[in-house]
Amino acid sequence: MEDLLIECSPGISGDMLLGAFYDLGVPKKVIEQPLINLGLKDLYDLEFQESKSYSIRGIKAKVTNIECSPIKRNWRSIKELILNGLLEDKLKQIIYEVFESLATAEGKVHGIKSDDVHFHEIGAIDSLVDVIGACAALNYLNPKKVYCNEPMLGKGFVQTEHGKLSVPPPAVIELIRQKNIKVSSSLDSIHGELSTPTGIALLSNLVDYLQPPSKYSINSYGVGIGNLKFSIPNLVRVYKISSFEDSYTNEQINPKCEEISVQEAWIDDQTPEDISNFVEKLRIEGAYDVSYQAINMKKNRIGFSIQVILPIEKKELFRRLWFDYSSTIGVRERTQSRWILLRRRGECSTTFGNIKVKQTLKPDGSITMKPENDEVLRLKLEFKKSTEEIRKIIDKSSKKFKAFENWK
Repeated sequence: MEDLLIECSPGISGDMLLGAFYDLGVPKKVIEQPLINLGLKDLYDLEFQESKSYSIRGIKAKVTNIECSPIKRNWRSIKELILNGLLEDKLKQIIYEVFESLATAEGKVHGIKSDDVHFHEIGAIDSLVDVIGACAALNYLNPKKVYCNEPMLGKGFVQTEHGKLSVPPPAVIELIRQKNIKVSSSLDSIHGELSTPTGIALLSNLVDYLQPPSKYSINSYGVGIGNLKFSIPNLVRVYKISSFEDSYTNEQINPKCEEISVQEAWIDDQTPEDISNFVEKLRIEGAYDVSYQAINMKKNRIGFSIQVILPIEKKELFRRLWFDYSSTIGVRERTQSRWILLRRRGECSTTFGNIKVKQTLKPDGSITMKPENDEVLRLKLEFKKSTEEIRKIIDKSSKKFKAFENWK
């Protein structure tokens, strides 16, 4: 079983992804069958056309709306269509999750419940074809893992049912926030919508790892061409790859040893408020950890002992922080070694929905998973349960894990 790598070049949309899947070899019948099963057969016409973007060939997916009276569907009607449709359970779940994330994002943006969201562009037949078709293609390919690089968003304005909106549109921003997706800003000077809400929703739900594997070989690939013209090629590539990520992880020493820097000082001429602000600054700038405590100093003054553990490559930056943001006139510094287990951040589906978690790889190869403390506190307040109850429910209902990064 192969892996898939989705390459956003520079962004992603549903039709571009669909074109890339077709170019990769997914039959048109596979893409259209679930649409037929859902009773959408006579509402659209789907064509796959050879096309080019800056002399690079690929496939452009073109959906023509042939509805007599185009319907503006809401999430409730789309949900009913999906859940009552004649689809296999796995495919039904994938399609549902993509649309649910869109509904949740739109609801947040407009300040209403997700069930009450009236889709406009998203509920149009072309978007239904893009989402359902892309999910069907992925289900057909059945990859072991799906990887993706960081998409770009663009700038400027886009015309929507709500009028002109700035790029990225509000729904894209909310989807990125919800799913903790990393985006690239290196080409944000390009005017235009590089990534659409449909594209980001598909990416955030279909992808297991939001960065490419560190080692892989390419077996075959497909290219999807976008409709918009930019100053660079506008396309999405989908690669069938053999990933060596697992073997790469196994080759790493676990636990691994690394050098860190430890800096500390005693300060007796700043207020507790100033010390608190300084400690927060150290954390913002990338300290691994900061500790401080009150101590008795010369002339019986109460002072603070502050110790910060930081990446060794940042020690010069942190020296300047001590002298710029605190009153100390000297800093003690030493280099130490520490042994750490491999870990990675991600999210896991639970009874409470998707929550942020951290996995740790033990030396014997077993994996432990722990919810982020901020998530536990949020759920504790939202559901009026104790911390222990929240942790037990998460532990019992945890299902699919989606990594945000590789082991490190």
